[in-house]
Amino acid sequence: MNYVLDGNSSQHLRKVATVRENVSGRKLELWSNQVGLQFSSGGMLNATKGKNGAIYDKYGGIALDTQDFPDSVNHPNFPSQIVRPGETYKHYMKSGFAEEVIMHISGQKPEQKE
Repeated sequence: MNYVLDGNSSQHLRKVATVRENVSGRKLELWSNQVGLQFSSGGMLNATKGKNGAIYDKYGGIALDTQDFPDSVNHPNFPSQIVRPGETYKHYMKSGFAEEVIMHISGQKPEQKE
């Protein structure tokens, strides 16, 4: 699935995606200078062998790939993907993991055990 990201392609990084896992509190943040993001859900995995003997079943992982628009060369109104001799192409992407602690506070006092 392809997404068009807000903002313009430049040398400046901006946050383009956040993925949260609510049970553990793990969070992935992704920054990029690209105009597009391709999301893959892992739906094509089928007992796929990975590193150190790991086996990945359907939806066993995701991929977030920042990119220019895949069909740009066929659409004059899209940003160009063509890099001419002497030009420099710069694709910046940074990711980071964090733990997000979520606290739920209600107006009730905790029950006391006797």
